[in-house]
Amino acid sequence: MTTITDAITEDHRELEEYYQTILDAKDEDTRTRYQNQFTWELARHSIGEELVVYPAMEKYLGADGKAKADHDREEHQTVKEHLKKFQDLHASSPEFIPTLKTLMAGLSKHNKEEERDDLPDLERALASSETSKDSEDLATSFNRTKMFVPTRSHPSAPNKPPFETVVGLMAAPIDHLGDLFRKFPK
Repeated sequence: MTTITDAITEDHRELEEYYQTILDAKDEDTRTRYQNQFTWELARHSIGEELVVYPAMEKYLGADGKAKADHDREEHQTVKEHLKKFQDLHASSPEFIPTLKTLMAGLSKHNKEEERDDLPDLERALASSETSKDSEDLATSFNRTKMFVPTRSHPSAPNKPPFETVVGLMAAPIDHLGDLFRKFPK
């Protein structure tokens, strides 16, 4: 069974893979396809964490969980701003790779902190909780949530439920429609 740590770290590794593919790409078409894939995955991942994981941290870790979630939301905001700039760049732009590297530097730091501190603390709290919610349930909810959220960065949107949920439900169909006309890896 997949735990919430498994689901989150799987996304982190996929993003690292897409990042490296963009850096290694020999042609603009490949860079564009993986730019779209990277954006699609990171936007969905970030909102999934904000809607599912951070509220669970607040609930099961108390004041420490709220502090961790608030810190993570601040880091997400910075990542979303960099992602917005990156998603809007053309692959031939001289800013393309430097913008991606700046984005990935912040994202890598955030991911390492999450994997080292936040997720182990959450897993311990879930394991000792007397509720029926466990790590596998949270992973299922996280993966399901990613199916219904925006696929592009919207840094001006709220980053906490319930407002993020409402705005996301309005933006998602527009993003999904746009995705039909974007190039993705084959």
